Amino acid sequence: MSDTAATVDVRWLSAHPGVRIVDSRWSATGGSGRASYAKSHIPGAVFVDLDEDLSRRGGPGRHPFPSEKEFAGTLSRLGVFPDTHVVVYDDAGGAIAARLWFMLRVHGHGRASVLDGGFKAWLEAGLPVTQEVPRVEPAPLRQLRLDKSRLADRAQVEKRGKSVLLDARAPERYRGETEPLDPRAGHIPGALNAPYQKNLETDGRFRAPGDLYNLYKRYGDDVICSCGSGVTACHDVLAREIAGLPPARLYVGSWSDWCSDPSRPIATGPEPG
Repeated sequence: MSDTAATVDVRWLSAHPGVRIVDSRWSATGGSGRASYAKSHIPGAVFVDLDEDLSRRGGPGRHPFPSEKEFAGTLSRLGVFPDTHVVVYDDAGGAIAARLWFMLRVHGHGRASVLDGGFKAWLEAGLPVTQEVPRVEPAPLRQLRLDKSRLADRAQVEKRGKSVLLDARAPERYRGETEPLDPRAGHIPGALNAPYQKNLETDGRFRAPGDLYNLYKRYGDDVICSCGSGVTACHDVLAREIAGLPPARLYVGSWSDWCSDPSRPIATGPEPG
């Protein structure tokens, strides 16, 4: 595996102690990733919090990107130098880890990978864990430049033309049968449901590149990925990269941004609408 591979496995990671390992465990419905990290984590791993480090307050949506300056400060604290290979993991099949992977990539840091299978795969391999928090040398602050061509906002989604909009949420949320987090249930009219869970095998590892290619090729090359708040949509972006397909754009605000305006149209049921 190269140091620019989208994913690495636990054997590779255990044999490369020089990388910067980042624990990104998080839960939208209770529980604390920080508490899980304190209980046990991969040796050498530092912790990053989705709400505090990979988002900012004030919208649009529940998890808007932090400013370039804020994200640069987080990378400095984590000890991420320009040539550091970052490997990020979670306990959710990469659903949270993919967010940091994507943020690194679109801010110009190409040496970023997701640990395939995450913390579960590490434990199943019988590899060691620890409660020790590593001492990290802060990296110099650097000027990051966000590649905005990899993002889409609400106006661009409205006027997307022939671009295909994928919704990575679970089918029941897409159909509008349940909505645990946002004020309105349903999906953006015209969006197609591409649940991120379908990117994974039953053991929580990514499906083979050929399988992912067959899953996503039908949508074409001009794709915008969406979800609840711009987090699990990154999983679909990652799956497309594993498949060798052209890069997708991310609607950062996603459903949480779209449904915040009561006058904005929504669709329900299994059809795009």
